[in-house]
Amino acid sequence: MTLSQHVAVIASDEQALIVASDLADDFKRDSALRDRERRLPRPELEAFSRSGLWGISVPKAYGGAGVSNVTLAKVIALIAQADGSLGQIPQNHYYALEVLRVNGSEAQKQRLYAEVLAGQRFGNALAELGTKTAHDRTTQLRRDGAGYRINGRKFYATGAIYAQRIPTSVVDEHGVQQLAFVPRNSKGLTVIDDWSGFGQRTTGSGSVVFEDVYVAAEDVVPFQSAFERPTPVGPLAQILHAAIDTGIARAAYEDALHFVRTKTRPWIDATSDIATEDPHTLKSFGQLSIRLHAAEALLERAGEFLDQAQAAPDADTVAAASIAVAEARAISTETSLAAGTTLFELAGSQATLAEHGLDRHWRNARVHTLHDPVRWKYHAVGNFYLNDEKPPLRGTI
Repeated sequence: MTLSQHVAVIASDEQALIVASDLADDFKRDSALRDRERRLPRPELEAFSRSGLWGISVPKAYGGAGVSNVTLAKVIALIAQADGSLGQIPQNHYYALEVLRVNGSEAQKQRLYAEVLAGQRFGNALAELGTKTAHDRTTQLRRDGAGYRINGRKFYATGAIYAQRIPTSVVDEHGVQQLAFVPRNSKGLTVIDDWSGFGQRTTGSGSVVFEDVYVAAEDVVPFQSAFERPTPVGPLAQILHAAIDTGIARAAYEDALHFVRTKTRPWIDATSDIATEDPHTLKSFGQLSIRLHAAEALLERAGEFLDQAQAAPDADTVAAASIAVAEARAISTETSLAAGTTLFELAGSQATLAEHGLDRHWRNARVHTLHDPVRWKYHAVGNFYLNDEKPPLRGTI
């Protein structure tokens, strides 16, 4: 593991989008190869870090660009379009920075934001297996002199294998959840590369084991309280997931266009209309285009609502942001799956050939969209509009 050197400083939303677009062009080049061989994208992540994009959500007061959530979502969508796994890896990094923003002390913000601007990556160790609900945690935080000790096991720890710090959800002696920003090289901390999903294959979303791991008191940030009052932490987490799916959808759509324009489909009679004039093909692209444009528009709208909630967080603005993000998350889920399926239908069995790698878009979408059940998003949205019921304060809506 290396720490990025000569990290660029991004100063504006416009610059962030230009840098992300340029990086995406580079990342796309070998994305199919990385997926096929499960080649972990360490060189690409170094370039990603050096670009300055991992620091764009750091507030301006602490030296960052403090970009809008509209821009942050577009950046993630651009990277995910190039490589779905690369688009997902920084998701929990930005999530941890938002927890730090709303709950961290001034000293914690000064120190941890500076680390990010210097090129450090934050991973995550949040989810656990075997708990009663997805929100329960058993990993323990116990006092040890001036600091703490952590014991427990995490899974689906996206980004941890590439990180310099691993923000970890823990339960203290009072049963309250905290977020410990644990240094990656801590004694007793083991990151296991046991992720074997058939999609998002290079996210490195494996397991993390904590065996009596020491963490300094100043590296522990309140976590549970971010969901005991209206904060943008939950919708911030979800808009990043929506951006990943939207990027994957755009990639599948663009590859479908390219394939139909340049390849001969064997089931089209050579004496009949060419593929680009086939009415069934035109209908498929018409439907998919509309859904994709709707997903991209709702993603941008969600970012605007989230910007408002960050500027003035209260029960109403956070609820509105959560619902807007849930809408974007729901349509991005469906559109990313539809785009991959349409690509299969139009390309036929050639889509599954290793040299094309076109099947990765559907696989990536199928795996990533399982992150939070979309049915509960429809439930929350319907309850909000029909019964004026605000959504629960948590990171899965």
